[in-house]
Amino acid sequence: MTQESFRSGIYLNVREGRVVRISSPYWQPGPPDWVLVTQELNATLLSVRDIIREQHLYVSPQDVAWGQVPLRE
Repeated sequence: MTQESFRSGIYLNVREGRVVRISSPYWQPGPPDWVLVTQELNATLLSVRDIIREQHLYVSPQDVAWGQVPLRE
């Protein structure tokens, strides 16, 4: 993902069931492990889970929790 294609928002790690809020290009999540759920940075975990459920992005949306941005290597 390039600087020009960066999209801030809330991303889901589809392997771990964790979501992170990304507002700067410091670390840019990408496929296949990361999916943009919403560009609404202030979305609550409940609304994020609802979107995940509606879009069938994760098997157990009720188990999705906030995660941390991975450290840069």
